[in-house]
Parts: sequence; structure tokens; C-alpha cells
Amino acid sequence: MGRGRSTRGDEPDSCARARRTGAGRSGAEDRAGGSAIELVVPASLGGERVDRVLCLLTGMSRSQAAALVAAGSVEVAGRPVTTRSRPVLEGERLRARVAPLPAALPIPDARVQIRVVHEDADLVVVDKPAGLVVHHGAGHTSGTLVEGLLARYPELARPLSSGTWDPQRPGIVHRLDKQTSGLLVVARTPAAYASLSRQFRTHSATRQYRALVVGTVVDSAGIIDAPVGRSVRIPTRMAVTVGGRPARTSYRVVARYSNPVHATLLDVRLETGRTHQVRVHLAAIGHPVVGDDRYGAGRGRPRVVAQLLPPGRLFLHAWRLSLEHPAGGQRTWESPLPGDLQQVLDAFEP
Repeated sequence: MGRGRSTRGDEPDSCARARRTGAGRSGAEDRAGGSAIELVVPASLGGERVDRVLCLLTGMSRSQAAALVAAGSVEVAGRPVTTRSRPVLEGERLRARVAPLPAALPIPDARVQIRVVHEDADLVVVDKPAGLVVHHGAGHTSGTLVEGLLARYPELARPLSSGTWDPQRPGIVHRLDKQTSGLLVVARTPAAYASLSRQFRTHSATRQYRALVVGTVVDSAGIIDAPVGRSVRIPTRMAVTVGGRPARTSYRVVARYSNPVHATLLDVRLETGRTHQVRVHLAAIGHPVVGDDRYGAGRGRPRVVAQLLPPGRLFLHAWRLSLEHPAGGQRTWESPLPGDLQQVLDAFEP
């Protein structure tokens, strides 16, 4: 059973908004395109993390601030910031280069196919296929799940006037990686959004995955308790790191295989929700997810898998989702293993 020490408290997905007074803040066109935000840290924020200061003074989300830091687009006192947790001092000058703002709302697109597992007045549960991006992000400005949701549920655009949710992510309370398939819940009303967001923030909503991993996992069950943060060596990847955020993943062995290669089928439960958490944790204990070229260190795609799964497809499926319905009562949904993953599993023998 792998265990690590958590070193930092949890944070919500977005910073609380502060009133923008214009004091200490200016905007200018950046030579590389987009614009540059220039700030002077006020006394009230001296000692705060740089990503939190960006959130409070500009209104951007915490994930947007973190992405700017990771891209090397944030400077303090004229020097690039390499970690979003860096504290800033009163009077320090902070500069952030930002790309032009995207459109206020993605355009509804009925061509995006959505498999709906459940829908009611409060929420929708969808079974996301592998290859579909959940919402807009770097390199993805169309054809996402959000476009399909807006075409089918146009009311998702309505709460924007009250600022209930990010216009790029209407109703979205959690995510799945592009190449991960499975269950995802979407809020349809502001009240449902608040309820579901709270459950994911406090980890009372449970998500279970089926993961085929490389090698033989010896223990029948275990817990991986190790902080996850951005890799210092490769900033575009996540890693188990002392400076990361607390992350906890539990697993149970479902089956072990020895032919054509050693592999283990796991039932994995997320107890926190960090970016790439399942993939990073399983790779950290020496058992990367089958098909994971990013974290598998060359071991994630045995020959039999390369013949059956396209590049990038992970043997990772969110098969079970359990939460308290905003209208009351505990609800659980399940999704069978997709055909492409079942085909891979059928090629393995004990």
C-alpha cells in the first residue's frame, strides 16, 4: 500500500471574486499578441500566493492563473514565476501576458453526439466517449462536449447573466481527460450547480474507474496518498511532488493476467480530484495505465495493446458515479466497459 504525506490544504476550483477598483491594475497590448496585465500588489494581499493574487485582482479562475504560470507568462519584479504557490510582497509589480479573450459562450453544435444516461430538471448524466474534449482549452475551441450540451440543453446559457458559472464551462462541475471515457454529471440549474460543486469540492460525490495497468499488482487493495502537482522537470506534465496538492486514490484488484503480458485490472476510486490523478498515482507505484504514453515511461503500450488501441487511448473508464441528487436522495449510475476496451481485455488471459 503506497502512502505519501500531504503537505497543503485543498482549494476550490476558482478563487473568490474581488471587486475590481482599477487601483494598481493596468492593461497594455503585448508584443507577442493578446494583452499584458500589470499589477502592483496591495498591502491586503502581501504574502498571498501569486495565483490567488491574479484571481482576486483580475477575476480569472484559479485554473487560468495556474495555466499562465505554467506557460511562463507571469512575472514578478521582472522575473518569470516558476511556481504558482510563490508568495508575493506588498508593492511588488506583477505582470501577466494573456491571450485575447475567447467568445463569451461556445456555439451550440448538434453534430456533437452525446449519450445521455439520465436527465431530469436538475442535472444530466452523460457517458462521454474517448476522444471528446469536455470544454474549451488550449488547442480546443470547437467540437467539445459543451457545444453538444448547449445544442441539446439551451437553458445552460441562461444562468450566465448572474455569473453562476464560467461561460466556457456551463454546468460543468468535474472533468474527464480527452482519452478517458465514462460518466460525467452536468448541472442544469444554478441550485444544482451549487449542490454538485459542493459535493465534488468536499469529495462526498464518488467516482470509480476501471483501469488496466501494466504489471502484476501484488496487494489486493491499497491507497495511494501522495501530493500531485506540476512536474518541475517537465512542466506540461503532472507528477507526485512534495509541493503538490493533497491527492488520494484507493484501488482494488479485480483480476490479474499473465498472457500475453502481465497486467492487472483495477477498480479505482478517486478520493480527491487532481489533474491526471489516477494516471500519475498508478505510474508512481510502478503500474502505469495501459495505453498511457505520457506517464507510462515507454511501458504503457505493450505490442498487443498497440495493435488494438489507437495512440492516446487509455484503458481508463469512469464506470460508476454516485452522488446526492440536488432534489434529495442518493443516486448511482453505472456504465459498461466500452467495446474498444473490452476488446483489449478479451486478449488477456490469467
